[in-house]
Amino acid sequence: MKTITFGGGCFWCIESCFNRLKGVEKAISGYAGGHKDNPTYQEVCTGETGHAEVVQLTYDPLVISYEQLLDVFFFLHDPTQINRQGNDIGTQYRSIIFYNDEEEKKYAEEKISSINQSEKYQTPVVTELEPLKHFWPAETYHQGYFNANPNQPYCSAVVGPKIQKFITHFSAMDWVKPD
Repeated sequence: MKTITFGGGCFWCIESCFNRLKGVEKAISGYAGGHKDNPTYQEVCTGETGHAEVVQLTYDPLVISYEQLLDVFFFLHDPTQINRQGNDIGTQYRSIIFYNDEEEKKYAEEKISSINQSEKYQTPVVTELEPLKHFWPAETYHQGYFNANPNQPYCSAVVGPKIQKFITHFSAMDWVKPD
C-alpha cells in the first residue's frame, strides 16, 4: 500500500470522490503544509496556520496507479485558481500535491506540463508541489462528511453535484466502484 496527499479545495468534495475508487483503501480528510502542530478546523479556516485542507489516500498501486489518481485529482478541481475553489477562498483551499518521493514529484510535474500544453485552461496550472512533512487528520466529524450529511446545504449545492460529475465522467473506468 502507498499513500499520497492531495489538496484541491474543500476536503469534503474530493474525499467523497476518492473513496469511490477501486484500490483506494481509505481517503482521510486532514491538514498539511502548515506551521502549527495538530491544527483544528477553526484554526485552519483562519488561513493563519498555513495548512491546506487535504485528503490523504492509502491505495494499492496494483489496482489503481498514481497516474490514475492524478487524473482524478486534476478532474475534481480547477488547478488554475490560486488559493480558492469557487466560492471557497483562502490559502487553505489551494491546489497542492504533497509528494513522498522524487518519482511522485516527477509524475506530477509531467502531468502539470501535459495539462498546460493541452490548453485545456486559458491560464496555467498553479498546483503547488511540496514534499509531505506531516499530515494531521481532521476531526472525526469531517470524515465521510458528505455521506453523513448529504442534505447539508453546502453538500447538496456543491459536493453532491461534484460527485455526480465525477461519476458521469469516470463511470466507464474499471477502477470506479459501482454504486
